[in-house]
Amino acid sequence: MKFRTEVKIPNSEKKIEVEDRIFSIGSCFATEMTALLQNGQLQTFNNPFGTLFNPFSINAAVKKLHDADFYGEGDLISFNDEVISLDHHTSFTTRFVHQTLDKINFQIEKGNQFLQKTNLILITYGTSYVYEFLPKKKLVSNCHKIPGKYFEKRLLTNLELTDSIYETIVNLKDIAKADVQILFTVSPVRHTKDGMVENNLSKSKLITAIHEILPQFENCHYLPVYEILMDDLRDYRFYKEDLIHPNSQAINYIWEKFGNAYFSDETMDFIEENFKIAKSLDHKTADETDPKYQQFLEKLKERISVQQSKVKHHIF
Repeated sequence: MKFRTEVKIPNSEKKIEVEDRIFSIGSCFATEMTALLQNGQLQTFNNPFGTLFNPFSINAAVKKLHDADFYGEGDLISFNDEVISLDHHTSFTTRFVHQTLDKINFQIEKGNQFLQKTNLILITYGTSYVYEFLPKKKLVSNCHKIPGKYFEKRLLTNLELTDSIYETIVNLKDIAKADVQILFTVSPVRHTKDGMVENNLSKSKLITAIHEILPQFENCHYLPVYEILMDDLRDYRFYKEDLIHPNSQAINYIWEKFGNAYFSDETMDFIEENFKIAKSLDHKTADETDPKYQQFLEKLKERISVQQSKVKHHIF
């Protein structure tokens, strides 16, 4: 007898190696996965514009990164004594124009350089809804708690979605390594504030658009992350207390499935040892002069040294 529907991630012929570079962009799920990759001491770069949710905004960000197109004062607005970019997360907001621009343009330059050496790209879409900032007649990535009367909310059309995904792939394939893999996911986080029917409509439009475009390109794949949480882990015990976001158990389950499909054996062993080392580094003692603790530290240094010898990039 079976009591659950297991969703599998297809095994990848091209595996992630210990020296590969992984770029990620999109909703908070991309950040969750990047955090695990970073803990495993792989080379990563996540969300140079901050968290983004819809394909139109992600495509606009990718184009800026591809062109190394810096922002100027005219791209910003002022609100509540703060200087804001409607294309960016609130973490880029400051009280001064030059400071906001410095933060934004530093990430564009850094992201452009990283993408040129990237082996794998993870894109996570969260919604098909988008907001238009009426004073500038501009689709935005973040409303920054500006009063709702200045915005109009709507669903992206199917053409807007497919065009955005297509252009994103073209630009990424142009700037990244020739054999770059691009993986698309739909965030399993439900946007309940939109309404449950509206959330399902939004997610279904994303999934449809992705599957319409991906067959046109090589090395572009869909990861069934949304399906794993909705069907395989069909139980609220895999959610945080808000009943919206997946908890650590769910994230680790998805991570394990992803690793089994995409990591080489060497990479898997490398990451698992680094997880163990990281856990050991968190170990505290009341007496740092204890000979046993000093012996523990020496062995830990030896393990770190062994791991460092396996890669050219800096770890730990």
